Amino acid sequence: MRTFVRIATEGSLSAAARAMGLALSVVSKRLATLEARTGTRLIARSTRRLSLTDEGARLFERAQRILAEIAEAEAMLTHGTLEPHGLLRVSAPVALGRAHVSPVCRDLARDHPRLSIDLQLTDRVTGLIDEGLDIAIRIGMPQESGLVVRKLVDNHRIIVAAPTYLASHGTPLTPEDLADHDCLHQGPGAIWPLVGPEGRQVAVDAQSRLRCDNGEVWHDWALDGAGLAMKSWIDVAEDVAAGRLVQVLPAWRSPPAPICALLHARKLVPTRVRIFLEAMATRLRQHGRPLPS
Repeated sequence: MRTFVRIATEGSLSAAARAMGLALSVVSKRLATLEARTGTRLIARSTRRLSLTDEGARLFERAQRILAEIAEAEAMLTHGTLEPHGLLRVSAPVALGRAHVSPVCRDLARDHPRLSIDLQLTDRVTGLIDEGLDIAIRIGMPQESGLVVRKLVDNHRIIVAAPTYLASHGTPLTPEDLADHDCLHQGPGAIWPLVGPEGRQVAVDAQSRLRCDNGEVWHDWALDGAGLAMKSWIDVAEDVAAGRLVQVLPAWRSPPAPICALLHARKLVPTRVRIFLEAMATRLRQHGRPLPS
């Protein structure tokens, strides 16, 4: 498996042989043995180039994690400490990922030279197993079975607007007032669930003339005074603190939507996963503050 990973990393059998200090015939035989054992062609070879097959690409991602865990175990036995190794693959929503997950990944890569991180930002729901991920950051409690959910920080969605919008359109005083305002969201028929004083619950039919499937765009539109947006508190905390956005209907918010990490069920969590979770929770606690009651 180490030989296969080195071949994929170096880009050729001969380069892998030189890097490992082995004869080319040995490297070629090891690859052939691995393909024979799995019954799968892992590398497509031609006279000009080498490329991984789909099966080879999937094995390459998992093999790197397996070998990293072996290296961690060996380091613990030899040095008594665990230094994160190998590849960490993380998925996160776009806005949250840019604001908070990306800086954590950057700092971890800087502080741990043997750690590599692949960060995927998408607002669609990603599957850990199907997409070869180690961790998926989610807003709201994930429902997948057979996986572990760890809450990183409490969070709600709140309604915000720019001072310029409120100055020209007025400030809603009740959830029913939202029907007379421009609401920014992803598509027609959006419903904003709200919980208010004494646990009263309402579902607001959010009317909109501006829609987009990317939450960052709603955020920009709200900052520009185009309407009201319902956003995760952690996404807008800095803008609210700076006065660029104002929380509308402060007694009302969404049902709880904690920021969570979804990860594989394991008895022993790899060091690279553990340090990421710790760093992510610390950053979110520092950058968000409790919502007013």
